[in-house]
This record gives sequence, C-alpha cells and structure tokens, in this order.
Amino acid sequence: MAQLNVSLPADLQRYVDGRVSDAGFADSDDYVRALIERDQHRYADDVLRVRRLVQEGIDSGVIDREPDDILDDIIADIRAADD
Repeated sequence: MAQLNVSLPADLQRYVDGRVSDAGFADSDDYVRALIERDQHRYADDVLRVRRLVQEGIDSGVIDREPDDILDDIIADIRAADD
C-alpha cells in the first residue's frame, strides 16, 4: 500500500482527532481514506451527470441558447447537487 504523509495545522489536527473519535474511525488514516473515497464517488457521479446532460443535449437537437449560458447552467447544477 502506498503511503501519504500530510502536515496539518494544529486546529485541523484537533478537528481530525475529534472526527476520528466521534465517528468511530480506527485512526486518522481511516478517516482520510473515507474522505478520499467519498470524493472519488462524488467525482464519478459528477462525470456521469455531465455525460447524461451532454447526451440529453445531443438528443434534444438544435437550440437557440449560447453555449456559455448552457455551460454555466450545468456548472450551477453540479454545485447545487454538492451542497
């Protein structure tokens, strides 16, 4: 298994220690792994969502909106889903 060393300021280290204790993680390594896995799943979900939206656009035919406006809407939808 690869190793990753991360330096944290004291306030973040206290936060991590609290999360490890409160959420029942075995140690900070498990907590960081869980965060990375959650991010990995969110990223994969975002990619699928964008692919579906692109396909929906292709399937819908020609539209009269500017591409930048459409992209802004897609980005706003992704950000709203993350909240």
